Amino acid sequence: MTEIIANDPNALYWMLFIGIALCSWIVSNSLERKFKKFAEVPLKLTGREVAEKMLRDNGITDVQVTCTKGHLTDHYNPANKTVNLSEDVYGSASVAAAAVAAHECGHAVQHATEYAPLSIRSALVPVVSFAGKWVMWVLLAGMLLINTFPILMEVGIGLFALTTLFSFITLPVEVDASRRAVAWLETAGITDRETTPMAASALKSAAYTYVVAALSSLATLVYYILIFARRR
Repeated sequence: MTEIIANDPNALYWMLFIGIALCSWIVSNSLERKFKKFAEVPLKLTGREVAEKMLRDNGITDVQVTCTKGHLTDHYNPANKTVNLSEDVYGSASVAAAAVAAHECGHAVQHATEYAPLSIRSALVPVVSFAGKWVMWVLLAGMLLINTFPILMEVGIGLFALTTLFSFITLPVEVDASRRAVAWLETAGITDRETTPMAASALKSAAYTYVVAALSSLATLVYYILIFARRR
């Protein structure tokens, strides 16, 4: 096995890819199961009400809570200062809905307090958006022209490295938002000793999806670097 990997880096990449894909499937299924289970545990407030209360409790008055279509499409938009909750969360009074709503408001609190990782991630958004649009084309051209125009491959690797960096910067942002959410849910009396661990468990599973995405991006970046190194 060691000799195969040494002679063919592609073998290492595919082993990593299969492992990460398996982890992604496990994490996604766990996340779906937990949110479905905790969506059946009732609370007094809907997701919208939880979000509005958390914003008020943190002195945030310029952020609007809106309803957006889709499943698990919840997000905070710092550009227009909106907490966008999916239909399943917006009108649902459950532990799952409260956890998601509080998590997204956690991002609003980060924004209001100028949380450094969020500021860095927001600053990278335009650059990463550009990189994500062109990176695969540049990498493809770079692999085809690697012997005659190697700098193109280097540029492609650089662009992909930016998207990988973005994935890793996202991790502390998401973990911190969940930490703020769980702490507030308990201190505000939204959840109790029985339901707080449920909210924490659901958000932990959601965080794992970002971990898997970051590792997948890193593995792909290493693969492109190995291709460049071998063909050079």
